[in-house]
Amino acid sequence: MPTLERLGLGCMGMSCRRNPEASIKTIHAALDRGITLFNTGEFYNAGESEMIVGQAMRGVPRDRYFLSVKFGVLPQPGGGIYGLDNKPFNVKGHLAYSLARLGMDYVDLYQPARQDTEIPVEEVVGEIARLVEAGYVRHIGLSMVDAETLRRACKVHPIHTVEMSYSLIDRDIERELIGTAKELGVRVLAFGTIGHGLFADNVLERSQNDPRLSRGLLSPEHRETNLPMIKAVKTIADEKGIGLSQLALAWSLAKYNHMQSLVGTTDPAHLKSAVDALSVTLSKADIERIEAAIPADAVRGKGMRNFRFTNGQMSLAT
Repeated sequence: MPTLERLGLGCMGMSCRRNPEASIKTIHAALDRGITLFNTGEFYNAGESEMIVGQAMRGVPRDRYFLSVKFGVLPQPGGGIYGLDNKPFNVKGHLAYSLARLGMDYVDLYQPARQDTEIPVEEVVGEIARLVEAGYVRHIGLSMVDAETLRRACKVHPIHTVEMSYSLIDRDIERELIGTAKELGVRVLAFGTIGHGLFADNVLERSQNDPRLSRGLLSPEHRETNLPMIKAVKTIADEKGIGLSQLALAWSLAKYNHMQSLVGTTDPAHLKSAVDALSVTLSKADIERIEAAIPADAVRGKGMRNFRFTNGQMSLAT
């Protein structure tokens, strides 16, 4: 049965202006439940996530939690992102700002949020390795890379964790990345396990006039294909007496016993639902039935826009 070590709290939605009380309450609820992994990034709400995480962790013994921080993505005023800066020369500057916002002396895991196609991963990892030697970083991670990039990085310095998008609708990492990570002894941390909202518990209750149905995987051009598959998976969840999001999370944990999953929320009730999913047992037959209901390549549209960065400039990957 999965343990709490396999769950982490994703802090992307946390803000010291929009929802400080809820954010802090959720972080403390996670600590109280025994969750130790907390995942943030310098660009999450333009630094506000780091600030609220730092505030919530004041007075908490430093050995009670493992803090993962991503860097490099450039936010723009008004929201959204416009580019990437993971130039090796700037890495220690990014970390200095993060440590100041967090109010901490070191981070447990530091990783570039994406890779620039024009900057060798060896150079970025090499620069973070100097920060490890200096004591400001404990472990090095990577995010959204391919198997070959992971291999190259591991030749420079041991990679602790690779953070990847993974869900019933986004299973690309099953092809090579997971096997390579296992071979190299690298942990896999999954995000987006509820399909970026596609497997939210209330997705089938939304009105056709709900603006969330006008875009993405449930937009009019994709709804006719995708909605029946969601309903089929919901039937399986109902039979087991659990929520749709719990089934999606339980599926990811049952597939690979070395994988961790992030739960992104600012609601302690949602966090409890995710923790309860740890007790869900799925047999091999259950997994086969779920994947038959929603085959890997059957979903139409993209739930997560897959960006590519070249010389810091962002474009949509083809």
